[in-house]
Amino acid sequence: INPALHMEIGRYFAELYIDKGITKILTLESSGIAPAFATAAALGVPMVFARKKKPITMLEFWRESAPSHTKGGVVEIYVSRDALTERDTILIVDDFLATGLSIAALARIVQVSGARLVGIAAIIEKTFEHGRDLLTSFHRIQIQSAVRITKLSESGIAFD
Repeated sequence: INPALHMEIGRYFAELYIDKGITKILTLESSGIAPAFATAAALGVPMVFARKKKPITMLEFWRESAPSHTKGGVVEIYVSRDALTERDTILIVDDFLATGLSIAALARIVQVSGARLVGIAAIIEKTFEHGRDLLTSFHRIQIQSAVRITKLSESGIAFD
């Protein structure tokens, strides 16, 4: 992890969402933690990370399932009930936006918690996997990515 780069990304996302009244950043362990932490630090708000395995100390929780493109199979996602409240305004931050299925699961947890989701920020978006389309189909929120990849092939990477 390059700390200076992640802090710059955090400042970039913070500038994009500074006027949204965000009270917490939400991400999924583990690769989303670094950019989410940097964004939370830039906004001066707490960060919450969803777990892929329920800790024995987590007695009350919200759970959602999401197919995992990278791990194969289905991943269960857990957030402690005391981490999100109806008074919270949430920005979801992750390293990648690909199919959008994991982020959609986080968005459903925000919805059932009563908190308000105002945006999704990802460092890298793979536009050819259409995750943005999935997320915008049921969430009218601001979705931002720092880098958009339109094509991955043996001959190289194409950017938007």
